[in-house]
Amino acid sequence: MGKKVYRLGCDIGGTFTDFVLLNDETGEIIINKCLTTPKDPSDAVEEGIRQLEDRIGPFMGRLDEVIHGTTLVINSIIERKGARTGLITTKGFRDVLELGREIRYAPYDIFAEFPKPLIPRRYRLEVDERIRSDGSVLKPLDPDEARRVVRQLLDMGVESIAVCLINSFENPVHEFVLKEIIQEEAPDVSVSISYEVLPQIREYERTSTTVTNAYVKPLTGKYLAKLSGRLRSIGFEGKLFIMLSSGGITSVETASEFPVRIIESGPTAAVISGQYFGKLFNIQEIFCFDMGGTTAKSCLIQGGVASVVPTFEVGRVQRFMKGSGLTIQVPVVDLMEIGAGGGSIAKVSRMGTLQVGPESSGADPGPICYGRGGTEPGVTDADLLLGYLDENYFLGGEMKLDKEAARKGIQEKIADPLGVPFIQAVWGIHDLINETMAGAAKTHIAEKGGNPKVVTVIAFGGAGPVHAYGLTKKLGAPRFIVPPNAGVGSALGFFTAPRAFDLVRSHKVTLEDADFSDIERIFQDLERDGAKTLERSGAVEEIRFERSLDMRFVGQGSETNVPIDSKPFTEYSKDEIRGLFDDIYKKLYGRTYPESPVEFINFKVRALLPVRLLSLPKLNNTTNDLEKAIKGTREAYSGIAKDFVPYTVYDRYSLFPGARFHGPAIIEERESTVVVGEDALVKVDDYGFLWVEILA
Repeated sequence: MGKKVYRLGCDIGGTFTDFVLLNDETGEIIINKCLTTPKDPSDAVEEGIRQLEDRIGPFMGRLDEVIHGTTLVINSIIERKGARTGLITTKGFRDVLELGREIRYAPYDIFAEFPKPLIPRRYRLEVDERIRSDGSVLKPLDPDEARRVVRQLLDMGVESIAVCLINSFENPVHEFVLKEIIQEEAPDVSVSISYEVLPQIREYERTSTTVTNAYVKPLTGKYLAKLSGRLRSIGFEGKLFIMLSSGGITSVETASEFPVRIIESGPTAAVISGQYFGKLFNIQEIFCFDMGGTTAKSCLIQGGVASVVPTFEVGRVQRFMKGSGLTIQVPVVDLMEIGAGGGSIAKVSRMGTLQVGPESSGADPGPICYGRGGTEPGVTDADLLLGYLDENYFLGGEMKLDKEAARKGIQEKIADPLGVPFIQAVWGIHDLINETMAGAAKTHIAEKGGNPKVVTVIAFGGAGPVHAYGLTKKLGAPRFIVPPNAGVGSALGFFTAPRAFDLVRSHKVTLEDADFSDIERIFQDLERDGAKTLERSGAVEEIRFERSLDMRFVGQGSETNVPIDSKPFTEYSKDEIRGLFDDIYKKLYGRTYPESPVEFINFKVRALLPVRLLSLPKLNNTTNDLEKAIKGTREAYSGIAKDFVPYTVYDRYSLFPGARFHGPAIIEERESTVVVGEDALVKVDDYGFLWVEILA
């Protein structure tokens, strides 16, 4: 069987499924890319592995672990393909999913739509119980009534049940009784109780998160079980891990129990790659940009750390309008996502102007040039016609692109209706998608206190390197970087992610009244639960814990996160804690209010294991002859010259450390293509990274 020396990263995207096979002994990285199979994503997983084995021979018996990222959970929410789910809540709280925070995301739009709750009202039932805000029982739960309510839901044919009772984060006794009754009455029905999913203050967010977990739990469990079985059937005997939205990885068992934690599983991985490279090269501000076939995801990484936010939205009615989606309160890397990918559809709007995205042709049928039945012109079609892509070298030549079909589609659907020259229509598609991404990026960077004119852009994804030059110029940034294998950057990021799990517990108390011994017990309980979760994934190394507090001024509506050392909380003084809070608050908002009392809201722990280090292989090409790396020239469009000019085409695999050349240039590798204008200089480092400086 041989020693287990391989790790495999597998990222299922909207258009392509990416694979990175890493040999931990030699540092060798082998990559692959195949079209996603939306009906059954595990088909593409097996197909991609078979393709890898065809290239390098059987390796499954020597595979130590598979790390997987998937869009299955978020897609099932957006497409409303989850389980028929019921909700049991406290009397009087049946409609909390509709009420939300009673905030209109578009206050002046009287026709503004709101997302329909995942659970229709008829499947939301109440029990007459009540826990006070201090955790004491005001009205006990009647077990007979609870059993009647459970049976009523079962008679309606629910496949999953969410339980969310008022103030259960302080005392979960009634939720545990209901869980026990459900398991007695219907052992096969999935159950999610809020105390286990999100024992945190704020009723709407807690209910919405618990309901979402219950809604996708049966589907996720079946998919992960099927994937595990499929991997076993082709010889895999190692461990399967799943990427968390917060940037860590966890076991299949944990992901199946808490699928709400893996909603942003795939997109997070590219950010983790960017974070790793930022630390490797000591770059203080990185704008990580991952453009695939369906969307573009980006994140500002400051000081080598990508920020994690406690709340995000899915299934927005207005896809990119904050407040129009379902609120999910779990830790997630602070990503900005816009509908800009290689498959983004170009069309003429009702106003008679060019519009690109957010709709995408995805993997099936894909852009017109894929020749898979697509009829709507997209960004990839434009990139091909601009000369940036080689129709005979897409995916290393495995996928022939149809240039004439793309030409006809853009002429008929865009150029003719707009009444503009053909090349103006084609360039307009490419330039408009860059403008859309740059506008969103500037907003995202400004919100984080960054400056777009000093960031280093790092490009990932199949389409990212094609558009990185245009995006960097529009941002006014000085340079961009394209790592080797950028087309599968997300899958590569799996190897730099820690095995970690985040836990939170709410307990509202003022600093003045707080008993630090009680708080230490809360932290110890969280650390115990975190250790159990990591041990489920086969952890044998020493587990490390990171603690933090969510605090606010008494009466304030939002909290400030305060990281603390992992020493016993009883060793802190109240003045020390107040000082930590004031320092962070002043840094964020410019001043603090020493005379105003503060209170604790949430106590947070991240349990994590040591990261298995990724050792990047250095280039072994020592020819030092740039002429040998030139594949030829190709006429491609220049945004500066406003015409087609000769671009020198380089084979990325033939470049060597220290190579330097000016644009206009196109650098081709199997999974992606880098486009560089005439006002830029390209440098190649020891690891094969392309550092592109904008000179103008």
